[in-house]
Amino acid sequence: MPELPEVAGLARFLDEQLRGCVLDKLQIVSFAVLKTADPPYSALEGRTVSGVRRFGKFISIDTDGISLVFHLARAGWLRYTDSPAAGQLKMGKGLIAVRCTFTGPDGPRGFDLTEAGTKKSLAIYVVRDPQDVPGIATLGPDPFAEAFDAGTLAEILAGSSQQIKGLLRSQSVIAGIGNAYSDEILHAARISPFATAKSLDRETVQVLYDAIHDVLGAAWRRPAASRPRNSRTSSGATCVSTPGRACHARCAGTPSGRCLSQIQPCSTAPPARRRARSSRTAGHRSS
Repeated sequence: MPELPEVAGLARFLDEQLRGCVLDKLQIVSFAVLKTADPPYSALEGRTVSGVRRFGKFISIDTDGISLVFHLARAGWLRYTDSPAAGQLKMGKGLIAVRCTFTGPDGPRGFDLTEAGTKKSLAIYVVRDPQDVPGIATLGPDPFAEAFDAGTLAEILAGSSQQIKGLLRSQSVIAGIGNAYSDEILHAARISPFATAKSLDRETVQVLYDAIHDVLGAAWRRPAASRPRNSRTSSGATCVSTPGRACHARCAGTPSGRCLSQIQPCSTAPPARRRARSSRTAGHRSS
């Protein structure tokens, strides 16, 4: 699932490409992804894009009075093009769920939202205010916001008996961090994912705060062209290595990207979920 750095990069790119463009046509190919009815999605057509913003893992394409908000979830993709295809898409055919086409000063452009797999979680909302989206209205503070300082983090942790990894992933507590970057942040801070949030002392909270900014900032600055690479361990297991990742989704027994010690399997999921996951992955992947 794309998290704060990837979504921030995508929002910045879309803002550069779409600001000032007119949204010509919005095609909903899979109505299961549309989570709102008022205003109608057709009300966006003919409006000029005033900007693109990010709220946690949500992206909002704003026009005068109406916004198109979407969340890519686990398997959603955005495919941008400077040469959008003409014509009407057939309902329920193929992977495309939504197609948006625009006209800008330099010509046409557009994007498709697609989703593979059997579990469909891609969601779009057509709203008068992004805060009308339930997932945005309940977001916690954003790690990139100026108001999010070490004191804010200390207050959040002091009031929670939750395990620190689960707390970092909770969107209503801190916006934008998910499974991957919570692993990377805790690894950089040398904090156990099983540690209770309120048990961290002031010095450790500062270390965690610095790790949040360092890890997310480095990922946000990383070139989008950095792609995951597949390799094999000596046992023959396939290992996925994402550039810049020190621990998340790397194979057990391979060296950490930071301290070079061997990665050990670790899961904070309930036992039932751990057993189900183990049966699917046959022990080849670790996060």
